[in-house]
Amino acid sequence: MSTPSPAAPASGQRSETVVVLALSLAAMVVSMMQTLPVPILGLIRDDLGVSTAAVSWVTTATLLSAAVFTPLLGRFGDQHGKKPTLVAVLGVMVAGSVLTAVASSLPLLIVGRVLQGAATAIFPLALSVLREEVRPQKLPGAMALVSGTLAFGSGLALVATGLLTSGPGSDYRDAFWMATGLAVLALLAVAVLVPATRTRTGGRTDVLGALTLGAALLLLLLAISQGHEWGWASGRTLGGFAGAAVMAAVWVVTELKVHDPLVDMKMFVHRPVLMANLSGLLVGFGMFASFLGVSYLVQMPEALTGYGFDASILRASVEFLLPSAIVSLLASPLGGRIVRRRGPRVALGTAAVLGALGFAWLVVDHGHAFSVIGSGLVVGAAVSFGYAAMPAVIMSSVPPHQSGIANGINSISRSTGSAIGSAVVTTILASHTIGHLPAGIPPLPAESGFTLTFVIGAVAFALVGVIGWLGLRGGPRPAGAAAERPAEPEEAAVAEPSKADAVG
Repeated sequence: MSTPSPAAPASGQRSETVVVLALSLAAMVVSMMQTLPVPILGLIRDDLGVSTAAVSWVTTATLLSAAVFTPLLGRFGDQHGKKPTLVAVLGVMVAGSVLTAVASSLPLLIVGRVLQGAATAIFPLALSVLREEVRPQKLPGAMALVSGTLAFGSGLALVATGLLTSGPGSDYRDAFWMATGLAVLALLAVAVLVPATRTRTGGRTDVLGALTLGAALLLLLLAISQGHEWGWASGRTLGGFAGAAVMAAVWVVTELKVHDPLVDMKMFVHRPVLMANLSGLLVGFGMFASFLGVSYLVQMPEALTGYGFDASILRASVEFLLPSAIVSLLASPLGGRIVRRRGPRVALGTAAVLGALGFAWLVVDHGHAFSVIGSGLVVGAAVSFGYAAMPAVIMSSVPPHQSGIANGINSISRSTGSAIGSAVVTTILASHTIGHLPAGIPPLPAESGFTLTFVIGAVAFALVGVIGWLGLRGGPRPAGAAAERPAEPEEAAVAEPSKADAVG
């Protein structure tokens, strides 16, 4: 049984602001690990003498690692304490960062990236700590700020990597040494500034549930991320999807039978939680559709294609992507305010409207820098509002002892959406190419491919609006959340603002 939270935060005199900032720093650093190698994949390929297909595993390995470890470590934190788990995970990230910086071969580099990917579990653990350490009236804003660092960190990593590797004779390992320094800083901040949490459920870890869920996610994301390279109709891709379906079925059966499951299936299918996860999938898809679509668009050589801005990687990152990332961070307090005053359903609806409008703007006009940057600002705000709403829905719908695993599953839904977004954009651009290019010029995407990408992004955010309007209406809290123990004053306050919008 979980220990009831006292009325005052356990940190006593410890400033809530300091705790929130420490966790925000950790979440930002973890999000940087996801996109940090993207601008330097070509440098890594040339330095290590590997193929383009092989070097893509530098990013794929992190995604797969996150899928396997996030739900397991989220549940482990619920059972054995959030802070010890946070510190251990950050320690693993430091080790992985050092390994990536010193690796002289692709296999060692991939092992380091796997260790970095495990740190993705920090985000759901951080939200669980906030639930215990932050006053209810401040909780939506705190969760929104931590969530807002995700998109900001992703954009910041692109810019920082571009700056470090833009000069002649630059070494891609400098980017990984930067990651090491940031990982150490995050580890120290959490170890010193974040208090030990009070709620621990104990119990045995559902190893079989973790293995089957991890296998299902591993096969699914492997097929999604490598489908373009393998061929969508190839045996490996279809086998990956089929294997994922089989393992998912085995996982569900396992969770229904074990005494202390990794994931409470009643919580998993409870409508607000399910809708939050579907929203996470779509927002993650939209964020990557915007990021990749704009990144590729602005780098197109206008003289050959008739569109694009001939931007270098550094210019694409600083001029076209960084403003959106900054807005994502700056908009997070406003998202928290909307959640606190109007409920997460309104925040999610606002995200849907802004996201659809931002992508529609790109559909209509992606030929002027003002439009590309302006639409990115709108989509950045949409992502921030969406990320602020989803944890609030989950926190008001599950008991404290399930908050880590519930937010872990939501984190995986966003990662899965990002992987799908990456695969869809890559496939669309590869299948819509310009004919009759000069000899020796590799295939380049046709403008229609970018238009289709932005249309699909608008549709994804429109579906978020449908989920927010219809999927989050009504529905009681799960029996576990309501009956686990009598609601305490601060918990009632957390749930109350969203009851009318998200749960009831």
